[in-house]
Amino acid sequence: MIARDRAIISDLERFRCLTRDDVAELHFAGLRDPVKAANAALLRLRRDGRIAVSRARRKYIYFPVPGIKKDSAKIDHFLAIVDFYRQLRRIEEPRRFEVEPKYGKGRPEPDVFTIWKGVPWFVEIQRTVYSDKVMSQKLDRYEAYFHSGEWEREPWQPREKKYFPYVWILGAVNYRVHGRSFRILQTKVEDVCKM
Repeated sequence: MIARDRAIISDLERFRCLTRDDVAELHFAGLRDPVKAANAALLRLRRDGRIAVSRARRKYIYFPVPGIKKDSAKIDHFLAIVDFYRQLRRIEEPRRFEVEPKYGKGRPEPDVFTIWKGVPWFVEIQRTVYSDKVMSQKLDRYEAYFHSGEWEREPWQPREKKYFPYVWILGAVNYRVHGRSFRILQTKVEDVCKM
């Protein structure tokens, strides 16, 4: 298996699923015909049993083996995460990009942790509108994590000065987020490229 095939499988494991267009942009962008190259690689990986595919949508969805169910309710969520990643990369490659990192029970559950443009971010991608109460509960977990000081021991933290990540909420509406101990940015999903 060539290095690019391993990179595609690694991204499928990281993002849980990708479309052909995702693969073309992430792994074949420098070629004359990225779509044709992506199709050939995906066909070969499927044939060799290295990846799985769902043909239930107009754009096929590719999965690692083993991976999430092909009819998972979270597919659109994971595709929104990879779309967000693609938008960031068009501006500047993130130094770190983790999908749904785990910080423990009662701690924040961001969709993404990233270091982008030299700044650490917890990212919440809201495809549906939450009530203010639900969003407040979500932010309360970030607040508790902030006050715990546990974030200061993260391996990405610089030695000389510790930084609590900004919380970036991408969604259709702005939430009431005042009075927090950390910075919060709210944008519409389509406004990412304007940053």
